[in-house]
Amino acid sequence: MNRTQRSVRTASLLLLLVLFTVFLASAAPQSGKYLVYVGTYTNDEGSKSKGIYAYRYDAATAQLTSLGLAAETTNPSFVAVHPNGKFLYAVNELGNYKGPNSGGVSAFAIDHTTGKLTFLNELPSRGADPCYITVDRTGKYVLVANYTGGSVAVFPVHKDGRLGEPSEVVQHQGHGTDPKRQEGPHAHSIDLSPDNRFAFVDDLGLDELLIHRFDATRGDLTTDNPPFVFDPGTGPRHFALHPNGNFAYVIGEMQGTVTVLQRVQKVVFFEKVQTVSTLPAGNKGEKEDAEIAVHRSGKFLYASNRGDGNSIAVFAIDDSRGTLTLVEYASTQGKTPRSFEIDPTGTLLFAANQKSDTIVIFKIDQTTGKLTPTGQVLDVPTPVCVKFVALN
Repeated sequence: MNRTQRSVRTASLLLLLVLFTVFLASAAPQSGKYLVYVGTYTNDEGSKSKGIYAYRYDAATAQLTSLGLAAETTNPSFVAVHPNGKFLYAVNELGNYKGPNSGGVSAFAIDHTTGKLTFLNELPSRGADPCYITVDRTGKYVLVANYTGGSVAVFPVHKDGRLGEPSEVVQHQGHGTDPKRQEGPHAHSIDLSPDNRFAFVDDLGLDELLIHRFDATRGDLTTDNPPFVFDPGTGPRHFALHPNGNFAYVIGEMQGTVTVLQRVQKVVFFEKVQTVSTLPAGNKGEKEDAEIAVHRSGKFLYASNRGDGNSIAVFAIDDSRGTLTLVEYASTQGKTPRSFEIDPTGTLLFAANQKSDTIVIFKIDQTTGKLTPTGQVLDVPTPVCVKFVALN
């Protein structure tokens, strides 16, 4: 074995070690106390929301206590938590923050005692209507997807949690087949691989999953893999990676589907394995899918329907192939489940019904994946996004 071969083998072993470590961390049962933050729409017609709301959550008893308004801010539709649990970041989904054609991105410090958020700073998101935000594994960068702007941006995080001017802005180009929904690029989400080396961007307007190499030392994005191209009119919205790192799942907002992707090596990053509907056979209602998530066990996948279904489709995942088999359609007991979140223990699912001003909580059957309402309903104005912060 020559030096090059040894280097490649060493790099491969290190990558496998990172993925295995992440898998063990995600699979390990957790319990304890948490803060729960809810991002909302404040500009929706009739909305009574003023910003980000907070709850205290005891995982051992499943008890939730309202802490009220944590921070007043405009349209914080999607939020993300820093790995150290000290800071929270939110997009401000606007089209004209401090000038035309840009939304905002805000930074807050978390008070673990009261749950209140202290405003740190706010910057233009470098594209209109930012709708998704994530923090990289090192906690050094915040990555934002701008929907109407059709761009993604990377912001450095200072030691005090404040955001710096972007280190990278990538503007997407092109359009899809639907002249109304896909007249231009619409970046809808940006997620990072467990090893922090790749950023996956769903662009609803292009019908593409763009794959960028992410440099966590400089905060830049480079593209040396071709995008995965979906069937015309799919409208890819959100992305979920299986804990084993071999399979990915993308929800298609416009077609009401989940596309199953298998990771391959060399030039092509993903290949399609399967496409399944998130709605019952014969359903002719509105297709408007939203959120997707893989259970921490890797056994189940959940996808929400905001259209006529107002439901979460539950699928079982094949261990070896990553393919999906329908388990059930569970009503979210509300209207427009724009998002949902599985709690850190993997036992409860929090469904955010945007148009019903409720978050309905379901118990997850650990054997079948089925959802059963617990009877707990949180009253939150126009909820969109739910995130947890561990307190121990």
